[in-house]
Amino acid sequence: MPQQPQATAAVWREFAPVQLDPFLENALNAFHENGFHGTTVRDLARRVGVTVPALYYHYENKEALLVALLDSQIHDLINRCRAAIEDGGVDPVLRFTNFFEAVVLNMTHRVRQSDLDSEVRHLSPDNRATYAASRKTLELMTMDLVSEGVASGVFSVDDIPETVRALLGMAQSIARWFQIDGPLPPAVIAERYTAIALRIVGYQSPDPHTPAP
Repeated sequence: MPQQPQATAAVWREFAPVQLDPFLENALNAFHENGFHGTTVRDLARRVGVTVPALYYHYENKEALLVALLDSQIHDLINRCRAAIEDGGVDPVLRFTNFFEAVVLNMTHRVRQSDLDSEVRHLSPDNRATYAASRKTLELMTMDLVSEGVASGVFSVDDIPETVRALLGMAQSIARWFQIDGPLPPAVIAERYTAIALRIVGYQSPDPHTPAP
């Protein structure tokens, strides 16, 4: 297994509890338990302890709650990934490694929020397009990092766009099976998946027994 570059602890690795208002917190729980389609506005109002009209006073409809949760999740992820990349300095391997670690840590520490991505199909066309544009940012960041590694000669990739889709699809799938109280903590999952990601981009760690030229 490739040896992963070492990075110092950074803020992007820290995951404090998410502070959501009661409407969003209960919507997150309901969507996670029953799915967006299986959750009714009446159920959401009951969970919060308000009437349906009172809920509509704060959020236009059920979709508005989903939009708010998705926006909060994707923007937090993008900010973490940018910080992780910056923490990698000019080393293309460390920048990529930090980035992918940040993605996987997010998928595990924020598993309920990450799993909401499967509910995007229920958004209206306009809201879906807005969210897709934000998610595209993450794809372009990955594309830049893989391209940077290929240009530097540390990665070997024949098809960068397909490789990027495979990497992000692999990370996104974690939210479908990961359990926060399961046997493997987020840090271990991140270490293992980052090692897989490095193999996917064709990274070969330097042999410590090979003498320098």
